[in-house]
Amino acid sequence: MSEDVLVPGGRDVRGTLDTPDGEATACVVACPPHPQYGGKRTDARLRALSDALTSQGVACLRFDYGDWDEGRGERTDVQQACRWARDRFGDDRVGLFGYSFGGAVALLAAAADAADGRDLQAVVALAPGAGITGGVERPVPEALGDIVAPVRIVYGSRDTTANWEPVVERARELGLGLVEMSADHHFVGQADKAASHAAEFLLARR
Repeated sequence: MSEDVLVPGGRDVRGTLDTPDGEATACVVACPPHPQYGGKRTDARLRALSDALTSQGVACLRFDYGDWDEGRGERTDVQQACRWARDRFGDDRVGLFGYSFGGAVALLAAAADAADGRDLQAVVALAPGAGITGGVERPVPEALGDIVAPVRIVYGSRDTTANWEPVVERARELGLGLVEMSADHHFVGQADKAASHAAEFLLARR
């Protein structure tokens, strides 16, 4: 079952909440890829993750960012979506997922939330790059060390689009979870497999 959601805040952020047949035990907020390159909540990788989660009793909030704001506003969108999910499902019942640009923004948002004392169950970033734009000061590898929640990075070894190497290197230094796939940036033909790696990690910590 799905319902439309308007995420509260100063920006126009709209989402779709996918829920299981029974009562949801937790919720994962899913961040789409770059909005200037067609990234939307209907992204195939976000849908695959949502299907995997709802089949196991966990809700998934897929959302679209508000108007483009060089990364800063998009990070706020993620934090507001997580806040909405906490209000509905409970402070200790929210996980975070992002793909590509969404993966980088999710990691930055998780670090910012941790600094404010708001923790997450777990965070999974699929093919995140090391930065977004000049609108966000901190590079993603630097922010990784501030995230309190368990983190898993899923990346494609044939990815020539995202600058993922610095993220993976820092994650390895910190002892964070890493999953390498023989895939390109888009995980062509492997969206379900990539989603299963993310869902497995998130479900284990609901």
